[in-house]
Amino acid sequence: MVFFSTNETLTTQAENILNATWQKFPTLAKNQIALTWIVYDEPVIVNTGGALSPEEFWQYPLQGFSYRGVETIYPASVVKLFYLVAIYEWLQGRMVTESSELNRGIKDMIVDSSNDATSFVVDVLSGTTSGAELSIGPFETWKYQRNIVNRYYQSLGWEELSTINVNQKTWSDGPYGRERMFVGEIYDNRNMLTTNAVARLFHSIIGGVAVSSMASQKMMDLLKRDVDRKTLGENEEENQINGFLGESLPHNSNLWSKAGWTSTVRHDCAYIEIQDKKPYILIVFTEGKENSKNRNIIPFISRQFSEIV
Repeated sequence: MVFFSTNETLTTQAENILNATWQKFPTLAKNQIALTWIVYDEPVIVNTGGALSPEEFWQYPLQGFSYRGVETIYPASVVKLFYLVAIYEWLQGRMVTESSELNRGIKDMIVDSSNDATSFVVDVLSGTTSGAELSIGPFETWKYQRNIVNRYYQSLGWEELSTINVNQKTWSDGPYGRERMFVGEIYDNRNMLTTNAVARLFHSIIGGVAVSSMASQKMMDLLKRDVDRKTLGENEEENQINGFLGESLPHNSNLWSKAGWTSTVRHDCAYIEIQDKKPYILIVFTEGKENSKNRNIIPFISRQFSEIV
């Protein structure tokens, strides 16, 4: 059972937005988008500094909507959100030791979406390293270690996480050596997420119950974005605002987000607060080479949702 319920009003509003999106962007097929939307009614139980205990927090009913929210999709850099929560869990449990270098890696992984930083964080999480191919015995051990983050998320027992895969590094050019062996000959072991899974994890972070209230606040600090960065800076390919959910938000909005993009996907996940409106989570995944290059689809969707909450 999904962690939120829906109603006729939200369903009609979201379906109207999807239909408007398909009409405006005919290259976006109906099986090339997935979306999850959670609206917070009063009393708002998120961004409270962890005022509620986890037991209380998970008792509160939520209203939302999802379209293909259970479909597994390659998440690109959105997977870094899952490595963020995991590394704070490891730090809390003293499985790893905090250091200035680890903090730098965590920050760069989220704030700048650095793939090099993510590689470092995954190495710390799993105790594995990239390198040359391995023989069968050592490779089996290496694979078991690398799957530790998957085992952590499965241990939470959330239905939304039952089909995900979060055991691969993110790459600029692609995997080599043992990493290429691990992802599979036809890339069948790629990272895979659903928009519902991302929504529930994001909900736990902004609710202050991911790892601990203090850890959740540190994560939120890293995920905070400046919605006034509407244009790309010089020599800037992406800034996680332009071409994503934050681009079309009013200038006084508050945004916490993590985007992901490749030559075949463009995604964003966000928690959004707009003055005099209900706060909400919006997760949008789009697929397809032509759609991934289109910087207007996700901002168009975001604008529609921002106007109806």
